[in-house]
Amino acid sequence: MTEHEVDIVVIGMGLGGEYVAGQVAEAGLLVAGVEARLVGGECPYWGCVPSKMMIRAANLLAEGRRIPGMAGASAVRPDWAPVAGRIWAEATDNWNDQAAADRFTGKGGLLFRGHGTIAGPGRVAVGGDVLRARRGIVIDTGSAPVIPPVPGLAGTPYWTNHEAIEAEQVPDSLIVLGGGAVGSELAQAYSRFGAAVTVVESARRLLPAEEPEAGALLTKVFGREGIGVRTGSTAEHVAYDAGPGGRAGFTLTLGDGTEVTGSRLLVATGRRADLAAVGTGRVGIDESRPAVPVDDHMRAAPGVWAIGDVVGQGNFTHMATYHAEIAVADILGREHHPAEHHAVPRVTFTDPEIGAVGLTEAQAREQGLGVRVGLAPVPASARGWIHKAGNDGFIKLVEDSGRGVLAGATSAGPWGGEVLSMLALAVHARVPTRRLREMIYAYPTFHRAVEDALRAL
Repeated sequence: MTEHEVDIVVIGMGLGGEYVAGQVAEAGLLVAGVEARLVGGECPYWGCVPSKMMIRAANLLAEGRRIPGMAGASAVRPDWAPVAGRIWAEATDNWNDQAAADRFTGKGGLLFRGHGTIAGPGRVAVGGDVLRARRGIVIDTGSAPVIPPVPGLAGTPYWTNHEAIEAEQVPDSLIVLGGGAVGSELAQAYSRFGAAVTVVESARRLLPAEEPEAGALLTKVFGREGIGVRTGSTAEHVAYDAGPGGRAGFTLTLGDGTEVTGSRLLVATGRRADLAAVGTGRVGIDESRPAVPVDDHMRAAPGVWAIGDVVGQGNFTHMATYHAEIAVADILGREHHPAEHHAVPRVTFTDPEIGAVGLTEAQAREQGLGVRVGLAPVPASARGWIHKAGNDGFIKLVEDSGRGVLAGATSAGPWGGEVLSMLALAVHARVPTRRLREMIYAYPTFHRAVEDALRAL
């Protein structure tokens, strides 16, 4: 074992960990960054960035198909090659992290490649190296896909989001197991490029973590686009046939005995942090927990900070970077606001986009809040009516009537994630709904539907 003494050890160099390591190194501390895969983590290589390149291309196809009846005639011929090429060249550099690694080491950081495990207070083991941290350890180990124990699944060449992003060709047909954000986004993108897609979700609706209206809207749009949706359906068995001449295929047997077939199977049934793999028990953090508990300065234990997915406040890049800012300030002894999680924004980048912030109506009622709800359809707004083709959407506001502020909101529709920004601010800053009603809303805009929803409260 070779020992190295540093000030800070960052386990996991995803975007949050990379930010912490870089900022602390720039402040003059000696930092060791530990990464088992690629510096930058999931987002730039298999998550937010390349998937949105796929979705951007798929949405262009959809817009082309909306030309008839609106602006003339069109003939749309999908081609996956530019999409795969852009992901390869622009997003991932063929899944090479050298630029990110050099950015960190150029600030004086020490990069250790391999799986990092906490060996004890202030100690991290990476292969044959032991890193001794004088100041502390930052955990940013993210999460990994949950692979359900469906009989027959293990050992088959199923996809996770990684294989779906790396694909060089569109499969003839695709089964998507899981109708959450990732499954829904990739299902629609692949369908628009010509795959016959079926989404299987065990919950009673798509996007089960969001408002019921969001799942219903997406089911309607998927049906119109020819995407099969099987909600309330459990996966009972998977069979894979390698087939002659490369004609491989999956058969998924559902709880009601029916079967769904596809040349590829994408498993998108959620993500989970693995505390045992990090060795959190050696610093007093229960490894059986689903997430690392932290205070509002991201402290998990004496000399230990945790950020991002592993904290359990949402598997989003923007949460990791938000936490990272707070952890850096705490490590360096700088003033900073404490972490708040009452207004976490999230966006499902389907078409229509579904943005949400704060509590759903059901969550607000479960917390015992007095709840009032305002709902406004986007097509009924002036901008929605003008937009016409592709104008599906709604605004839903969940008011804490006792305090007269929004506890949560959903913005579904064209650019729903962008319209969400004003609602995220309103929930975060606890702007009184009375003041929101008194605002001037530009006409004709999509965000003007917020005013309609306020009237419906």
